[in-house]
Amino acid sequence: MGELLLVCMCGGLGAVARFVLNTSIQRWWNRVFPLSTFVINITAAFFAGIAAAAYYYQTVGYFTYLLFVAGFLGGFSTFSTAINEMVSLAKGKRILMASGYFAVTVIIPFLMVVLGWWVGAMGH
Repeated sequence: MGELLLVCMCGGLGAVARFVLNTSIQRWWNRVFPLSTFVINITAAFFAGIAAAAYYYQTVGYFTYLLFVAGFLGGFSTFSTAINEMVSLAKGKRILMASGYFAVTVIIPFLMVVLGWWVGAMGH
C-alpha cells in the first residue's frame, strides 16, 4: 500500500510540474502549434530513456525507477492531450499541421528515448 501511495504522490508532483511548464510556455507561445504539450512529452521521453538505462545498468533500483517513470513521468507526460490537440487541429481544417504534429509527436519522443538511453548508458 505504501508503494501505491508513493507512486500517486510522485504522479501528483509530475502533474504539478506539467501544469507549471505548460502555463509558462503558453504565456509566451500564442501560435496554433501546441508547443507546450510537445515540449513536455519530448522532455518526458528523454528522461524516461535515461531512467530506463539507469535501471538496465542497475544504477538505480526498481522502486526508484517505478517512482520516477510510472509516478512522476506518468503524471508529467500527456499523450492523450497530444492526441486531442491533433484531433482539434484536424477539426479546425488544419490537416497539414495535425499530420505534422502527429509525425513529430511519435518520431521525436522515440528519438529522445534513444538519446536518453545513450546518455544514461555513458560509462557502461
